[in-house]
Amino acid sequence: MKKILITGENSYIGTSFKKWVSQYPDMYSADSISLRDDSWKDKSFVGYDVVFHTSAIVHVKENDVKKYFKVNRDLTIDVANKAKKEGIKQFIFLSTMGVYGTETGYITKDTLPNPKTSYAKSKYEAEKMLRKIDSNDFNVAILRPPIVYGNSCPGNYGRLANLALRLPVFPHVNNERSMIYIDNLTEFLRILIDHRVNGLFFPQNKDFVNTTELVRLIAKANGKDLKVTNMLNWAVSMGLKQSETFRKVFGSFVYDKEMTGGPGTLMKGNRIHYEKVAFEDSIMATEKNVGD
Repeated sequence: MKKILITGENSYIGTSFKKWVSQYPDMYSADSISLRDDSWKDKSFVGYDVVFHTSAIVHVKENDVKKYFKVNRDLTIDVANKAKKEGIKQFIFLSTMGVYGTETGYITKDTLPNPKTSYAKSKYEAEKMLRKIDSNDFNVAILRPPIVYGNSCPGNYGRLANLALRLPVFPHVNNERSMIYIDNLTEFLRILIDHRVNGLFFPQNKDFVNTTELVRLIAKANGKDLKVTNMLNWAVSMGLKQSETFRKVFGSFVYDKEMTGGPGTLMKGNRIHYEKVAFEDSIMATEKNVGD
């Protein structure tokens, strides 16, 4: 039985993971705690095998730099130090693809981080400090997931879904994005815990995602036949040069599939198979009950 402590009671990924491992009541038990005040410092971590740290702030004013670093870096290290002191064997930290400081590109194992936003900078600084306390008895696993999506998931996916339902036509774009469906991510986390590994990980769906196909499937899941056209591609090309938002939607941004934690890579000599839900099925599941 693996005992897991999740920081962040209202975290989407944390609550989704807790639900996922509840399928295996004889193998895992998971509790959640809030870090919104200092009461967590009085809670004993003794007896837990893993701390899964999901607490973070994402959307505050960019100029509120101190708040980003206080929560995403300093609080992370405080929790990790307490976990190590009290005998936790594994600490899992959710970082971000944003540490690379770009909206487009092909990320390989040799690509160096270059964070630009306060959010990404604070996450990357936390990563570096966590590596310093990584040890044989305290395994630190750092995840830099791409776009995570799933039913009721906050973030960029929801903006694309709104476009799919509002627009009569959509550009035919030839791009690729790394993404991961929430059930595939939670299965990956379960495997990480089973193997008690440390290191950097980049989980993603088996196949890259094309934005046009993604939007078409979202529309289909909602009973709408979305028309696709090449006539708007000139506007997309201009937007890619001028707009960060356009690059986030229509640009290509992927992880090399051979990076650690990518589909088909090795973990402790074993192939990792964590895609439980294929892409089209994942969109149907994500859109299920939306708006009900």
